[in-house]
Amino acid sequence: MQRVKTLDSLLAEVRACRMCADDLPLGPRPVIQISPAARILIASQAPGTKVHESGVPFSDASGDRLREWMGVSEDEFYDERQVAILPMGLCYPGRLPGGGDAPPRAECAPLWRDRLLAHLPDLRLTLLIGTYAQNNVLGAGKMTERVMNFKDRLPAVFPLPHPSWRSRHWAAQNPWFDAEVIPALHDAVQRALA
Repeated sequence: MQRVKTLDSLLAEVRACRMCADDLPLGPRPVIQISPAARILIASQAPGTKVHESGVPFSDASGDRLREWMGVSEDEFYDERQVAILPMGLCYPGRLPGGGDAPPRAECAPLWRDRLLAHLPDLRLTLLIGTYAQNNVLGAGKMTERVMNFKDRLPAVFPLPHPSWRSRHWAAQNPWFDAEVIPALHDAVQRALA
């Protein structure tokens, strides 16, 4: 019970965070899903505009695609006792001048990530979604190579591209992703949830 109280206190602190308020175009709105019982951690980039508006992680087309990749229902995905979602940046970071979302705020992960991860003792599988999450956890590297060599990190870690619309083009150029990676991801997710 003490762990839950401590996590509740930490979550209240996270939700009140104003560290980057002056730099966030839509203001702070940390989006996170976490429970000490979670078996899978989704380590992603940062919320987009739709997620910022809803306050629900992956409540957009990329979330639909990620759930499809994982082979889970919305109910399973949003059951915090099964799946924790902790992006590198907890708030929407804005847009880049040339288009696309800006990277996660650099201040966020060092401030919150380790403190929140300390409350996830039962994790069996971490999905590293996109380059920012992979670089934060694994160090610098190339996303395609990491995804191609996903077996090297199993059973604890599974690197994946970001499930945005851009990944459709990437997957078409890398047909091994749908043929080999997705079935292995389904298996890894089911093992972690079992």
